[in-house]
Amino acid sequence: MADSRETGLLLDPKYNTDGLITAVVTDRVSGDVLMVAHMNAEALAATQTTGEATFWSRSRGALWKKGETSGNILRVAEIRIDCDQDSVWVIADPAGPACHTGAASCFYRRIEGDRLDPVFAMSKG
Repeated sequence: MADSRETGLLLDPKYNTDGLITAVVTDRVSGDVLMVAHMNAEALAATQTTGEATFWSRSRGALWKKGETSGNILRVAEIRIDCDQDSVWVIADPAGPACHTGAASCFYRRIEGDRLDPVFAMSKG
């Protein structure tokens, strides 16, 4: 018997024991993975309501609207949820670098054996 969470049309996120789901953010135009973060119910609702990506910061223990201080917000074009509703895919238009280091993506280094090879240049701004 199919699980309605997996086949139905009702949004029913399956949060982990900490009340979080994983959020993968990609660039709408390039398709590049920009970042991975976490959302609780409040962050997901804020993202849906405002159209700007909001997450739960595990280190701060608080909601975190991406770009609130830097101006590098993520304007949401689309949100998708995976088959068992325990992670979301945020497709966004970034207004600047997505990574706090200044790189366009948090995934700016490729693993090459035991070394890291830069893939994206750091922003000069």
